[in-house]
Amino acid sequence: MTHPPHDGPGGRAGHALGAAGLTPDEEAVYELLVDCSPATPARVASLGAAAGLRPEVLPGLLGTLEAKGLVTRSSDEPPRYSAVAPEVALDVLLVTAERQLLQARERAAELDRAYQRRATEQAPPVVVEVVTGHRAVQQRHTQMQRAASQQLRCFSKPPYFDPQGSVAAQHELLAQGVTVRMIYEREFVDRLGALRQIETMIGAGQQARVLPSLPMKLYLMDDRFALLLLRHQPDDPDADAALVVHPSGLLQALSRLFEGLWQRALPLRLRPPAPGAASPRTRQPGHDDERLIALLVAGLTDEAIARQLGIGSRTAERRIADLMSRLGAHTRFQAGVQAAFRHPPATD
Repeated sequence: MTHPPHDGPGGRAGHALGAAGLTPDEEAVYELLVDCSPATPARVASLGAAAGLRPEVLPGLLGTLEAKGLVTRSSDEPPRYSAVAPEVALDVLLVTAERQLLQARERAAELDRAYQRRATEQAPPVVVEVVTGHRAVQQRHTQMQRAASQQLRCFSKPPYFDPQGSVAAQHELLAQGVTVRMIYEREFVDRLGALRQIETMIGAGQQARVLPSLPMKLYLMDDRFALLLLRHQPDDPDADAALVVHPSGLLQALSRLFEGLWQRALPLRLRPPAPGAASPRTRQPGHDDERLIALLVAGLTDEAIARQLGIGSRTAERRIADLMSRLGAHTRFQAGVQAAFRHPPATD
């Protein structure tokens, strides 16, 4: 059995049993015993040393694992430790953890109801919460995105507080079956690398459309909350600001605003980048057409389209002219719109 590398005391690569209440070191010792049971403490220490486990912590780890029902100890001298079958031992711990998680969710729901009740009983009721400071805004930004249970709706435009964190949060939601709808502002599509990012997100399940401009930076979590990111100044973190909108007529108005703009926005019909297709020269012609159509729909200039596609300006002009000719379109934008609605992306 090949053991994953140990990252030193208290930290282990590939630690997966934290949800069952095991520390990284406890998981490492249990894995060793799964592989070599029964074993004396000296034998476990010898194997553990290769994985970065310190000998002085081993007696405590073995005692903890025994208390958790993961190992048994013989009455021999020295004692010999054996791993209990994971199907039995870990199942008990996981059921306990699931029960505790359910209780925590129920308690969180109770606290949320109390919070909402307190907010509505205030005169006037709390409708908008002001969040200031980079750390507080970023924390609320991450928390509220991950709190969506049915759908997340977004306007993508500056300011960009935590782009990598936002992408990671959306991937998690999509993996959980949450609907994510994003309206991109043209300025975002023009950013370096934006097209590939949008392709990847669409491949993960995101629904994407584009408009020339958007009125605000907005996140709508189900029909429960809205987050408006107002200001971001990297040189002055204390100046960052956001608004959290609670259930109210204002929240309903923001929801209607999103749905109205979603109807007006044009769809970005793209496929995720294929493996090994990092270079434009390795892409299939049909895929190139899809990317060109998306950029035309977004209203980018010839120069911006060439930059996003990684080709020369003259090549971009030729491809646009060829597409217009095939569609019988009189303008670049008309060509993009016609192609976007006539030709959804092919599936591989």
